[in-house]
Amino acid sequence: MPRITTDQLRQRVRGDVITPGDRDYDEARAVYNAMIDRRPAVVVRAHEADDVAAAVEFARENQLPFAARGGGHSVPGFGTIDDGVVADLSAMRAVSVDPEARIARAQGGANWGDFNEATHDFSLATTGGVVSTTGVAGLTLGGGIGYLTRGHGLACDNLVGAEIVTADGRTVRASADENADLLWALKGGSGNFGVATSLEFQLHPLSEIYGGPMVFELDHARDLLQWYRDFIVDAPEQFGGFPAFQIAPPLPFIPEERHGETFVFFVACWAGPLDEGEAIIERIKAVAPVVAEHVGPMPYPALNSAFDALLPAGLQHYWKANFVRELSDEAIDAHLEHGPQVPAVNSTVHIYPINGAAQRVGPDEAAFGHRDATFAPVIAGMWPDPADNEANIAWVKDYYAATAPHSEEGGSVNFAASDDQDRVRANYGANYDRLVEVKRSYDPDNLFRHNQNIKP
Repeated sequence: MPRITTDQLRQRVRGDVITPGDRDYDEARAVYNAMIDRRPAVVVRAHEADDVAAAVEFARENQLPFAARGGGHSVPGFGTIDDGVVADLSAMRAVSVDPEARIARAQGGANWGDFNEATHDFSLATTGGVVSTTGVAGLTLGGGIGYLTRGHGLACDNLVGAEIVTADGRTVRASADENADLLWALKGGSGNFGVATSLEFQLHPLSEIYGGPMVFELDHARDLLQWYRDFIVDAPEQFGGFPAFQIAPPLPFIPEERHGETFVFFVACWAGPLDEGEAIIERIKAVAPVVAEHVGPMPYPALNSAFDALLPAGLQHYWKANFVRELSDEAIDAHLEHGPQVPAVNSTVHIYPINGAAQRVGPDEAAFGHRDATFAPVIAGMWPDPADNEANIAWVKDYYAATAPHSEEGGSVNFAASDDQDRVRANYGANYDRLVEVKRSYDPDNLFRHNQNIKP
């Protein structure tokens, strides 16, 4: 079979085909993490699934490496690749809602802001991260932790169907009734099996939440972490939220003279009856005096986008993460040593709870297998100046090394770094071998290897 030429590719796709030398090439190759500087041979800005299929076939027939980009937030830069083909789905952002069935269908380039805007019109929502500019597909395929995890499970637990372009260029449907093995693998197995051009989610009634960020002095960090550890074990599942180490940004609810100081934050989300929310929040505020707060009833999308301004595209990123069954006193000691050293206002450490509904999913019911974990901490190094790369990466690595002895071997693939390939088996957990079998069925030649890769 003759190889497909670039001109033939241009004739086939509705979207744009961009190559080096084109005026918008540098814009087309850029991703969220400015540390990533790669030069693909071809960028296909897809408008529909057939465009994605064409990009896949072009890469396969020309034996070129391939990358798929949805929201573009992949910290290791898996949304672009040197000397290969990028299928950019960022123009495919439509979200449709069936309010009667409580189902939302999102195209593969949609972000959580797009999703929440569409579902909020019907007072519905599903678990979807803590930054609205994050891609729906990338977050979900890696598991998907968010404010609603304890009440409704991970994002992937709410995935009921998907359309996937596979390595042979076919568009297949994955659901409980069609290619059920593929749907199972998509629930945490990342982008190993194809390119998700649309995803369907179960929705839940939700309009307003009660919550927001609270700021506490570092002197009270131990008290807050110990309280959180004990409270979250049997807290009502409508409660989500997490402690964080953070340099105070210049927000109006924080006293101006305290901007730039480091604090321990608690970001709370009560997704139950609003009249019960204040009482829940008061339990947090009783742990220690509050320096500042922005707490009250608000639309769920407002909380889901609260950190967006701190995390614009173009920052430097380096992250590490583990799963944790118990936040021991020794683990807390490690957090107290390294968390207050957070190096930039954009950098942070979040200790997410992943118990409640997420733990009621059996360990083999979805590819995301770490159902015995209670917490998912992420050490998120983010900063603007490349001159700080060495020092800030060292902070992340040192922090991770200090917490690793008190953690499980695996961590969320959504938070993994490019140098975590040796942790792939541990990250996918006990389901790794089954994932290998599904990989062999749908991508036997490992075309989709630019990820936390499961080798066939």
